[in-house]
Formats: sequence, C-alpha cells, structure tokens
Amino acid sequence: MSGDLARRAKEILDGLGVPQEAEGVCSGPGTWSGSGATLDVTTPIDGSVIGTVKTATREDYDRVVAQAVKTFEEWRMEPAPKRGEVVRLIGDALRRNKDQLGALVTLEMGKILEEGKGEVQEAIDIADFATGLSRQLYGKTMHSEREHHRMYEQWHPAGPVGVITAFNFPIAVWAWNAMIALVCGDPVVWKPSPNVPLTAVAATQVCNEVLEEQGWTGLTNLVVGEADPVGEAMTTDKRLPVVSATGSTRMGKTVGPKVLARMGKPILELGGNNAIIVSDKADLDLAVPAIAFGAVGTAGQRCTSTRRVYVQKKVAKALTDRLVNAYRQVKIGNPLESGTLMGPLIDENGLRNVVSAIRQVEDSEGCEILVGGQTLPELGPTYIEPTIAKVPHSFPLLQEETFGPLLYIIEYDTLEQAIRWQNDVPQGLSSSIFTLDMREAETFLSHAGSDCGIANVNIGTSGAEIGGAFGGEKETGGGREAGSDSWKQYMRRQTNTINWSKELPLAQGIKFDLGE
Repeated sequence: MSGDLARRAKEILDGLGVPQEAEGVCSGPGTWSGSGATLDVTTPIDGSVIGTVKTATREDYDRVVAQAVKTFEEWRMEPAPKRGEVVRLIGDALRRNKDQLGALVTLEMGKILEEGKGEVQEAIDIADFATGLSRQLYGKTMHSEREHHRMYEQWHPAGPVGVITAFNFPIAVWAWNAMIALVCGDPVVWKPSPNVPLTAVAATQVCNEVLEEQGWTGLTNLVVGEADPVGEAMTTDKRLPVVSATGSTRMGKTVGPKVLARMGKPILELGGNNAIIVSDKADLDLAVPAIAFGAVGTAGQRCTSTRRVYVQKKVAKALTDRLVNAYRQVKIGNPLESGTLMGPLIDENGLRNVVSAIRQVEDSEGCEILVGGQTLPELGPTYIEPTIAKVPHSFPLLQEETFGPLLYIIEYDTLEQAIRWQNDVPQGLSSSIFTLDMREAETFLSHAGSDCGIANVNIGTSGAEIGGAFGGEKETGGGREAGSDSWKQYMRRQTNTINWSKELPLAQGIKFDLGE
C-alpha cells in the first residue's frame, strides 16, 4: 500500500479502531478473525490499494451463525424496549463517528463526501426509528364468534437474519435491516459486498464498542467473503429463517428460490429502472435539479437512480436544453474534494457496461448523444462524463438497468402513453411525475398509474426517507425495508384464542358429541 489515499484510509481506520490489515469475521466484541484469503481493498478514486481484509471460510461462517443462534435464545427474551435501548446506543455511536464513517464510504465506494455522510445519517435515522418502534410492535385483538373466548395475534422474533448488501450503499442498507431486526429480537449475520468490506468492518466495530458495554455478543455479526462460500451458505442455511438480499435482479433470481426451497423468507431489493414523467404542466425549476441529482448522484449507481425521462413534446426542447446545460456544469473528480458533484464508478466492469450502452446509442438509428459520453482516464481508471441520450421508446436498452450516469430522454404525446411506457419495463422500484395539474398527479398515483413500489409527485426518484417502506414490484423483488410496517418481515405472526368459559364450543357451530 502506498500513496496519499492509503495514508488517508489509515487515519480514518485508526480513528475508528480498525487496523488497515483487518479481519473480516466477527461474532461479537473481541472475536475478530478470518481464515480465508486476503482481500485487497482498492479505492475507485485512483485504483490504489487502501487496505486488506481477511475473508471467511465455510468453517468461519458456521461458527458465526452458531453464535448468532445461541444469542437469539437469550436476546428474544429481552423486553423489546430494552432491545430498543441497545439500538439507541448504537445509533448514538454511529452519530459520534459519522464524519469518519462517511469519509470511509467515500474512499471505498467513490460517492462524494456529502453523500457518504448522508448515508451514515440514514443509518443513524433508522436506529432512531427502530428505538421508537421497539415500543410499537403491535398485534391486533379480534372478536371471537364463540362466547367467553378471546382472540388476538402477537408477533414473535423470527430468528437470526442474514443480510447481503451491495457495494453502492456500504452501511445504510445494512442498517435498514439490522436496526429493525435487532428490536424485533433477531441477531444479524452480515455479508457485505467484497468491494466495500472496510466500511462493514468499521460499522461492526462501532457496534462492538456498544455491545461490549452492554454485555452482549453475537448480535451484529460479520462474514466478509464471496458468494461461494459465504453467500451460498446463507441462502441454504435453515438456521437463518429470513435472508435480506440487495443487488441485481440476476442475483435475486438465484438467492430467492434457494431461500424459498428451504421454506425460508427472502426479502429481495433488486434492480431499478426508474423513470420520471415531465408534463407540459410541470415546474421545470423543480424538475431539472431533481432529474440531474437522480441521474448523476452516486455516479448513477443507486438502485433508485433516474434512468429514463418521459417528457411531453411541448416542453421537450426547454427541458432538454436546461438539462444539457446543467450536465456541463457538473464537476467530476476526487469525491473527497469540496465542490465535486460526481466521482468514479465502482470498478472497470461497471465502466465497461456504461460505455457499451453508450456505444449502442451511437450505433442505433433515431438515437443521439446530447451531452457527455466520454471516459476520463486522466482522472482515474473508472471516471466517465455523465451522459444524456435522446432515444425512441422502441430503443431496446430502455428495458435494462445500466448502472451508471446514463440518462435516456423520450418524448411522449399523452399522459396515458407516458404511464404505459414508464410501466413497460421488467423493473418496478421508483417513479415520479412533475406536474402542477392535480388530475395528472392523481392519475399517476391511481390504480391505473405507476406500477412501482415508490411513486412521487414533484420530487425525484432517489433519496427515499426511512419512515416509509422501501422496495419495489416485478423484477425489483417485492421486498420492503426500513419504515412503515416492514418490521413484520423480521417476525413471525401467531394467532391466539383463549377459552375462559366452562364449555367447549367449536368454531362454525360444529357439533361433535362423544356422548356419555
């Protein structure tokens, strides 16, 4: 390891109590290990190595899960508000370490520093949310049809939860799952993306400091490793009744069936191919910055990034001109530096996918690159200009999620046509319409409107708040995380009926007389 970024990484890791040559297996305070291969961790900022992590073997994984199972037997009996107090302390610890964790996210993943800190804030927010939730794990009371009977339902902890996260949100997605699972009574076993393991190690260490003070082990567990052996083990492990997996649709089509095959419960957060409709009744002063952030933020590597814009023909030129002008002002460069608005893509494979899509635009009839499209090797190995392409609805790549800063502009005639085109893709995560017309807005939100799990009016597709359930339909997987009643996925429902009479009436009035 050498260079300024490696030194910066060491400073950050030292402040978080993490060695630069870290171990990636943990089942609680003082249990760091790793018997597998050593993983070099590179930063997409310049491609240099900023640390190493020892990965997990299958034996390491089994040991961690065994500890989680053992801890579950005690943690599930802890009153939920007391579980919430532990989560509150974890949230406070994340708050104290926000700047260092945010900088580590930026170093390891490449998103700009403001977004890195914002991601840690998401983890803090969900910890606060979960703390309040620990006193609100409500069940319902129902009226029994039988006299002197009481019927109600309650929710019990499900068991240890497996969490598989992607590279683009190295800490937030884990927190969405982990903080909720913990207050529900479930320990967590986390497999982070091998692209961003140092952030996972650091977040786990922050948790360990709290758990050691509180006398707990086996609650926030970590197993860094590839799909084989760690990911494969998780999907087939009956000791993990719930597995939450965030990633590509292709990954979900592998993970989901394997978890279901053993009668487990998968929570799938998969690909997004998100669209914004811009009506001729839109406020373009709102639409332009929302589209720009949605498409350029995180270098287009959010599952909620804006991929497609359907614009009414009357305002197409005005919107396009303003977007092109905005794109030309995007400062691209080192995401650690103030003023940078877009950093690099995560790796060279990600860059190749975006370049391939741009080449298909250039080679297709009726398609045009309006701005951008050039790689920037002088900045580093995975930098590219944010790109806008004007294409017809028939362009085949509109059906796919290109994970990078490539935005498609498509003109439409009627709102019904725009909604139909927006929905005419396999994915169904996030969507938005910009309009000042109440009827258009309500049509978009109606049963005949957007078919996505998230539908917004006059805000963009990205930047969801943790208070609402997050997730999508169709090939996005159908899972829900974070707020609302997403907590129910981490628990098991039980219906209870109590007979407090001296008789034994049967339901539906059935008579079953055994005689004397």
